[in-house]
Amino acid sequence: MVEVHTRVTVIVDLVGSRRHGDRAWVHRVFTQALSAVNDAVPAEQPLEPTLGDEAQARYRTVEEALRATLLLRLELPEELDARAGIGVGAVQHLGTGVVGLLQDGPGWWAARDAIDEAKARETARDRTLRTWFVVAPDAPADPDRPDQAYVDAFLLLRDEIVTGMPVRSRRLLRGVLDGRTQAELAEREGISPSAVSQNLRRSGAYAVLHAHALLLQGAVAGPDPQ
Repeated sequence: MVEVHTRVTVIVDLVGSRRHGDRAWVHRVFTQALSAVNDAVPAEQPLEPTLGDEAQARYRTVEEALRATLLLRLELPEELDARAGIGVGAVQHLGTGVVGLLQDGPGWWAARDAIDEAKARETARDRTLRTWFVVAPDAPADPDRPDQAYVDAFLLLRDEIVTGMPVRSRRLLRGVLDGRTQAELAEREGISPSAVSQNLRRSGAYAVLHAHALLLQGAVAGPDPQ
């Protein structure tokens, strides 16, 4: 009997990596970044390369998927960036093949639609966008899951901020996500704690952090009663 579960699926690929001359370096830093994300975010199926510059993962919650896709962008070096599609829907386990688990279902189709939409929007009008979210039409309702429109509005703004961040600001945001104090980050960067605080404010890092928290709080609490 084929197992079917509703899960949060993620498909990621590298942006513009084919233009890089050192393919071995690209693969090495990509797999290192995937491993770092797997260490930081619990996953039902950790991020693993599948074909070329693409990887896939499966999570139990939207929060985990959102955090993982943010961390992946922050882990990659300046020369590389990642695009991601996050989907919600049924996932079917079909067995095991030579490359690992064989899976299908609306959850994976939704993630594929999401990454295709992210790429189309990035090309057409939302040039800073890297992430999109799609819930499969037949996915069961879940009061703990944030609304698709809210998540995509959040992603448009999150990616606008992160795409425009200087390298140091990305490192500082990554450090805050790791739970490091401003004093620790200042020592690592060779700057003062007040400079760290100013950088986090100016770069929009605090806005990203607070938006993540508010989005998920809203999903758990539900809409305000009228």
